[in-house]
Amino acid sequence: MKTTSHSEYGRLKSVFIKKPEVAFVNEQQVTSQWKELNFLGKPDLSKAIEEYTEFEKILRKSGASISYLPLNPHVTMDSMYCRDASIATDFGMILCSMGKAQRKNEPAAEKLSFEQNKIKILGEIKSPGTLEGGDVAWIDLKTLAVGHTYRTNENGIIQLENLVEPLGIEVLVASMPHYKGPTDVFHLMSVLSPVDKDLAVVYSPLMPIAFRNTLLDKGFSFVEVPDSEWDSMGCNVLAIAPREVVMVKGNPITKHRLEQAGCIVWEYTGNEISVKGGGGPTCLTRPIERYLINE
Repeated sequence: MKTTSHSEYGRLKSVFIKKPEVAFVNEQQVTSQWKELNFLGKPDLSKAIEEYTEFEKILRKSGASISYLPLNPHVTMDSMYCRDASIATDFGMILCSMGKAQRKNEPAAEKLSFEQNKIKILGEIKSPGTLEGGDVAWIDLKTLAVGHTYRTNENGIIQLENLVEPLGIEVLVASMPHYKGPTDVFHLMSVLSPVDKDLAVVYSPLMPIAFRNTLLDKGFSFVEVPDSEWDSMGCNVLAIAPREVVMVKGNPITKHRLEQAGCIVWEYTGNEISVKGGGGPTCLTRPIERYLINE
């Protein structure tokens, strides 16, 4: 079966993750970093490890090959949210340039792992450009959406365009709202999670109108996340196969709407590893390849 990196919903073939005991390291590091990194509360390390074990079991059920990012003394607790430091393409990885200053060393750390696993590097986003993987999502095989946010600036978007447009990839820019401002983690994928070629989980109140309409024009239907489940990460949904998804427990309305749309839903407890750090299941994973299904 053919594979691609240009999908957010094909059956997961290979993925990188980073365990909390490697990202959080120890109680001393958690205590010293969580406030500076704008976590909502101090994570409980032992509970975080328990939650992550539950999450990892779901990934294993998918049959995906899992690679583990190692301990690196030059990165912070945020490195557990490993999607943000890179972008996967069929032509190689794009290393990001982090908009959050405390995360600046993460792309170089991930590069080491990619090189050790003989994964090609297509290019790097360089300062003053910023670009984070949470702002980037494949809409289809030839369309890459990118959010213009406080974490991803115009210079970074231009660099991304220069890397992928010569390869036949259209970059679709979504100009995101101010929301809570520069210190908040607010990415494109905070309001968008594609779960099939024609279905996406969205939080419409914070979606740019033109971008939302473009998705509708492309034939997408939406699973709408209610206001009551926005803060509990109802919109952060990881597809491990078309219409088979992983989400944080505590979002029953969104779960029901997903099931009504024909989705299989797996849940994990994510208070320590997701809600407190603002990083749901999409953030916790750096998918590399997926199987081409329903294209």
